Amino acid sequence: MVSPILELRHLEKRFGRTVAARDLSFCVAAGEFFTLLGPSGSGKSTVLRMIAGLERPDSGAILMAGRDISATPPWERNLGMMFQQYAIFPHMTVAENVAYGLKVRGVDQAAIRRHVEAMLALVGLAGMESKEATLLSGGEQQRVALARALAPSPRILLLDEPLSALDERIRRMMQEELKHVHQNIGTTFIYVTHDQEEALTMSDRIAVLDRGVFVQCDRPEPLYKRPRTRFVAEFFRGCNVLRAQGTATKDGKLSIRLADQEIVTDQVRGQEARAELHVAVRSENIHFGSAAPSGAVHLSASPVEVVYRGTVLDYRFALSDGQPIVAMTTRHVPLPTTGSITLSIHPADLVVLAD
Repeated sequence: MVSPILELRHLEKRFGRTVAARDLSFCVAAGEFFTLLGPSGSGKSTVLRMIAGLERPDSGAILMAGRDISATPPWERNLGMMFQQYAIFPHMTVAENVAYGLKVRGVDQAAIRRHVEAMLALVGLAGMESKEATLLSGGEQQRVALARALAPSPRILLLDEPLSALDERIRRMMQEELKHVHQNIGTTFIYVTHDQEEALTMSDRIAVLDRGVFVQCDRPEPLYKRPRTRFVAEFFRGCNVLRAQGTATKDGKLSIRLADQEIVTDQVRGQEARAELHVAVRSENIHFGSAAPSGAVHLSASPVEVVYRGTVLDYRFALSDGQPIVAMTTRHVPLPTTGSITLSIHPADLVVLAD
């Protein structure tokens, strides 16, 4: 990455015995949509607050465009912020809310009017300048908050779970809206969420946090399809994590013993050639019935139950060694009431995990 707009170097932060950031180092490129993803308590919001200047790191440095801003007060960092709560000023109209940051900076009235109109058009609220902000719907209020945060032209916009208070339909609409706004204006977005789908939908890159540590940082597709650790694999819905045994072959490959089958893969990287290991396989990559891909490995399994999830069905099985495994499909497949069924997995869809 050339000339990052933001760089964190060996950031440390503790609250008593709780570790919020442990030796965190990463860079964000100008114009990037960068997401911090993790469960509650993983430290993602604390990292965002340290970037904003609302928390001071115990050690380490925060650089913006190459300048150390670790001791710079929040109001001098030229950052915008959006929160889960709309934080709309109840006594102001939509236009007055959006104009607030510009007035504080002493921008003249004519320029403010032009900027407010442009921001409201950008977020789909053109013509609503005179409405009372608190009478708008939740999605519209969050659009006002977005326009207000962007109006002063911040170098970076920080977003701390801004959509989590919205219902699912509005949240999905706002995910698309945020992505379109980001593409149109090119401001760097740093986004915090615990929602995997939200992160995958909008981000250029995603950093997964676990108890203050970055366990993997990658683009959405490789992060989803090729997790590196058990934590990342188990965090994303629909991923099976299975116990297996591994041995290195003479030609440098990895032989995996999974349930009743031996599977040879190309994934050996030294540390993976160990007796006990875990492998991940996406539930959509497990086939049964007539859908087996060529070159697949076949595993014997017993049907357990079928769970209807609307657009997909989860077929739950038990492998010959008792391990649970789930196959996901969009079609209904009749299963035998007794006996076993054959599951098919292509070796390339197995990912060896670092424990």
